[in-house]
Amino acid sequence: MLNCSESTRSGRAALCAVCDGKFGLVRYYAWRTPLCSRKCVDRFRARWASDRNWLPWLQIALDQMPQNRARAL
Repeated sequence: MLNCSESTRSGRAALCAVCDGKFGLVRYYAWRTPLCSRKCVDRFRARWASDRNWLPWLQIALDQMPQNRARAL
């Protein structure tokens, strides 16, 4: 018989957050996110790092706009 926490689980919780694959004997975690393999952990961390680094690229793009170049001169 299922206990209360098992009966309310959705099917999404039983899949890897990156590749939607099934879990094997070992389950990895990164930031409380269940992942199926070391490769998915690396992909998750790379995506997380690239999401954190978007602000410097925005600043570079804003500095290269034509109206900002005119102000700099």
